[in-house]
Amino acid sequence: MKQYLLITIITALVTLFFSWAVWRLSLRYKLYPAIRERDVHKTPTPRLGGVAMFLGVVVAFAVSSQQPFFSIVWAHPQQVLAILAATLVIVLIGVADDLWDLDWMIKLGAQFLAAGIIVWFGELQISSLPIGGMTVGSSWMSLILTMFAIVVVMNAVNFIDGLDGLVAGVCLIANGIFFAYSYILVRDTGASTYFNLASLIAVVLVGACLGFLPLNWSPAKMFMGDSGALMLGLLMATSAIAITGQIEPAMLDPDQFGRSQLLGAFIPILLPIVVVLLPLLDFGLAVIRRVRAGKSPFSPDRKHLHHRMLDMGHSDRDAVLIFYAWTSIVGIAVLLMYIATKLDWYGEYWIGVAFGVVGIAACLVVTLLPARRSNAITRLEPTKDAP
Repeated sequence: MKQYLLITIITALVTLFFSWAVWRLSLRYKLYPAIRERDVHKTPTPRLGGVAMFLGVVVAFAVSSQQPFFSIVWAHPQQVLAILAATLVIVLIGVADDLWDLDWMIKLGAQFLAAGIIVWFGELQISSLPIGGMTVGSSWMSLILTMFAIVVVMNAVNFIDGLDGLVAGVCLIANGIFFAYSYILVRDTGASTYFNLASLIAVVLVGACLGFLPLNWSPAKMFMGDSGALMLGLLMATSAIAITGQIEPAMLDPDQFGRSQLLGAFIPILLPIVVVLLPLLDFGLAVIRRVRAGKSPFSPDRKHLHHRMLDMGHSDRDAVLIFYAWTSIVGIAVLLMYIATKLDWYGEYWIGVAFGVVGIAACLVVTLLPARRSNAITRLEPTKDAP
């Protein structure tokens, strides 16, 4: 655990240093685009924070390669190098888009290229689903499914990047919860070492988000841009795929667990999805909304969840904090349910369920309160013809 903490601190400090350096260079050479109609900020702001985050990630992996504790991760160096190569591709295309606003087809092609590098050269694929020993068809089906999963998560994370500190904070919380889950999962599978690729990626992302947040918190001095958001999505998807190797396909066999315990058995595949639930929800709604309007699913608009929060009357900072709360409540609730199964508390699901129900109720109240207040004020205001 101390080694994970060390990697987190190193990543955060390196990212903070490079964030400040990139910010100064961006201001000096005016490396920032004009404000778009859908943007919330009012002054031109650099969008190259993803470059600083990428450099922090590279340094973190370099440090881990010199630590004997992570020898199991570097036992197959081509896997880590493939991940870094794919990350470099997506950061470069993201920087180009942040500076010159590339066509969405070019960006999508680059995303599939990056996903292909991880799947083909990194040999990370969804080969089986832990549902009663179910396998994913042929090797080509596994390859295609994995690539689509990575691209979907990349775009889901990128879609919520619209407010100061939103993506960095949500991903920090999500990866913190995912690290706890992956660490416990590997421990409970009887592994000889708790140091694994999924947990390492999670803590590296936590450090990168921590280091970037000081310059991204409202009012933001710099944005992470597509380069940062796509990178976070890419690595989060990669860590989730990597952890599937720790789950035996037979572990969800109803005959082994019993029908009453089947919910707990499904939690290992639910939690990686839950931690990115808000980005996935926003992504799904955006695709449906744009396709219905006869537009490209990647055409920009101002109807994302964070835009709707602002329209309801929330301030930028309040909307961000509410997103943090939703991510924390849902993720921790499922994590508590998983911990209960590992401690044989099969009758104690209520702990996680109760935490989730109370937390979600509180989040709903806080989310909807400004709308109710706004409606009340509108009703009290005199009409234009009133005396």
